[in-house]
Amino acid sequence: MKRTTLSLIAVTTALAAVTGFATLTTPDGTAAPAAKAPTRLPVERAGLVCPAPSTSEVAETVYTSYTPSGTAGTAGAAATGSANRADKPTAQLRPAASGATRGGTSGGKKPKAPKAPATVTVPGKPVTARVEGGAAPALTGSATGTLAPGWTVQQSTVVTAGGARGLLGLSCGAPDTDFWFPAASTAKERQDYVHLTNPDDTAAVADIELYGPEGALKSQFTEGIPVPPRSTVPVLLSTLTGEAAQRDVTVHVTTRSGRVGAAIGVADDKLGSDWLAAAADPSGSAVLPGIPADATSVRLVAFVPGDDDADLKIQLATPTGAIVPAGGGTLHVKSGMTASIDLPDLTRGQAGSLLLTPSDPKKPTPVVAALQVVRGKGENTEIAFIPAAAAVSARATVADNRAKASTLSLVATGAAAQVKVTASAGSGGGTPVSRTVTVKAGTTATLADLVPEGLKGAYALTVEPVSGGKVYAARTLSVPEDGVAMFTVQPLVDDRGTVEVPSARQDLKVLDD
Repeated sequence: MKRTTLSLIAVTTALAAVTGFATLTTPDGTAAPAAKAPTRLPVERAGLVCPAPSTSEVAETVYTSYTPSGTAGTAGAAATGSANRADKPTAQLRPAASGATRGGTSGGKKPKAPKAPATVTVPGKPVTARVEGGAAPALTGSATGTLAPGWTVQQSTVVTAGGARGLLGLSCGAPDTDFWFPAASTAKERQDYVHLTNPDDTAAVADIELYGPEGALKSQFTEGIPVPPRSTVPVLLSTLTGEAAQRDVTVHVTTRSGRVGAAIGVADDKLGSDWLAAAADPSGSAVLPGIPADATSVRLVAFVPGDDDADLKIQLATPTGAIVPAGGGTLHVKSGMTASIDLPDLTRGQAGSLLLTPSDPKKPTPVVAALQVVRGKGENTEIAFIPAAAAVSARATVADNRAKASTLSLVATGAAAQVKVTASAGSGGGTPVSRTVTVKAGTTATLADLVPEGLKGAYALTVEPVSGGKVYAARTLSVPEDGVAMFTVQPLVDDRGTVEVPSARQDLKVLDD
């Protein structure tokens, strides 16, 4: 047989194994059985990155680490694939070295590792740890085996005094190469630091782009920022440009090499502080879930990364249906420019979610968006951010829920949906409970009473779509402190607990002459 013929047969065999539906014919004319369709198996390794929580000496940080029981989207033997490994499953967090702060003062403090988050040993039970002061480092971590599918870590920090006063909450994110952050700022009253954390053993190189209302901001020292292996580098945004301070800025973080975790820590001298997490990838429509019922101020910030302008229709998904906010039904966003709009008296005492859709459905333009939300008035204000969220496709979990302090918001867009919500056992004890919730199209449903039986400690909430249309979710954690309605909102991110694995089959008959 000629070498060319062998090469063609090898290529055909490879394509058949990868696609799972090609059929091979043997020399005698009989068809070999088609390879099976790809199956979904639990991931066997997951990684997360947590930025340094605070530099305040009065900060109190709680880490909550949790892996859900079972694996969404699998059945039978597939669901227990990683359980059969000989290796003992682990879920470990390690301190990252502190790099030089870009544009601000360098911390230079010896890393201090939290205790309990590295000791998770079984799915279904949260583990918590507490760290006080401003010396807590950034963390990088990984989970393996049965602890990997759905592993999540929540970082919650309370700062009771100073310019960073507030409740800062963040679901530690997976490292990546591309992040969008609408609703950042270089204003004088704001201290916005983008935290770049490299979890890997090789160096990463990152770029930061800033976009204001008039387009790209002239910047310096934003290209080729080195992030050493297993280290973190905070970058103060206001020092990256010589242009006038901008109230609303969109930040784009990319990597030239390697990958990083990225989040923006926001401290406003007047309003409070919180983390700004990355928004969902650019899309023609956006859902921003979980606006508290008692919000006193809501500001929408949007950006178009492409070449075309976007005209957006703004709606509020209330508990009874979608409505157009008074005085704010549309927003025009120019290409490459950050646009914003204040939405006064938006909720009118009802929790809701903002829906952004193209004014002309035939001409969708990808956008990224986020909300700045304020509760309270005068000296008792507190700030939080709600980035646009992606739909929950299989399962999503948020940790560090507390009795009478957590509210889960569920939003259905194009069609009604049913979701299963599970409250896990508590970190100190309790029995899990589940509830199936129906969310009507164009509405926001809230749950504040789903807690484990006999709860002790913190618990996790897991959302799994059952049927119907797309569902988006967010959790609001409220911790009042000295008359201040401290709060933080975390959109739920699909946990990607399973991966599609192609089925391959060896058929040596194709090599016969």
